[in-house]
Amino acid sequence: MKKWLKITLPLVIIGLMPISACAAPQINSPLGSSGEALYSPKGEDSAMRYEVDAGAGIELSTDRKTIKSGNITLEVESITGAMTEIAAIAESLNGYVVSSNKYEYGDRTHGSVSFRIPAESFNNALDKLRDIAISVPAESTASQDVTEEYIDLQAQLHNLQATESQYLALLEKATTVEEILKVQQALSSVRGQIEQIQGRINYLDRTTDMSLITTSLEEQGTLVTSWSALGPLKAAFQGLVSFGRGLLTALIWLGIFCWAWIPPLVIWLKRRRRKAS
Repeated sequence: MKKWLKITLPLVIIGLMPISACAAPQINSPLGSSGEALYSPKGEDSAMRYEVDAGAGIELSTDRKTIKSGNITLEVESITGAMTEIAAIAESLNGYVVSSNKYEYGDRTHGSVSFRIPAESFNNALDKLRDIAISVPAESTASQDVTEEYIDLQAQLHNLQATESQYLALLEKATTVEEILKVQQALSSVRGQIEQIQGRINYLDRTTDMSLITTSLEEQGTLVTSWSALGPLKAAFQGLVSFGRGLLTALIWLGIFCWAWIPPLVIWLKRRRRKAS
């Protein structure tokens, strides 16, 4: 009986730990269930340091995490040339092209290029893009601060990793197949949460370290290139076709109703001849 209590009681207690581990770390609520501070900010806003209390001895430190993105429309002489220059700009700033596209719309060519560059080179990249353009019809930038979310995820990750270690220790003490299966099931659930949180942390690391800029390209139009003889020729041909259709329609109507207008015409011609004679 005592052996059963030694195994099952820790299982029940530790089985509740993943729930508390996911719910406890909240940035907006710095107090735990015992009223003790879970996080204590130190230093300036630009560099925030947080410590996990409760005797864990884990210190979380991070710089401010900001996701920067930009959209810019460039009017250029050549879409193909501009796309090549943009790729070169991204490479020169230790970045890379995410996607590029070139398409025809009406009688003009358009294109787009999306690329990522290190966050510290964000403004420099925009300056270089302006330099290759004839004009910049539109430009916008956005910034999203994810520092609090990042710190919250770090705290959750550390708590879940501590829970995982306790499950592993408990697994070594399990003696029956049923006990082993229960611990492994709980351990699998905790590891799934760890992978999910770690994936989100990795995503925030990538998007805050590498800013995204989307460039829309429009080819410059001139008076010489914007006029084409093909347009007037098409319009004249369509007018000729419409006139021919109208004339043919009139002749068909005259032919169908010949019984109505031919007899009066014959009578009129005969009367005119008599008067002339």
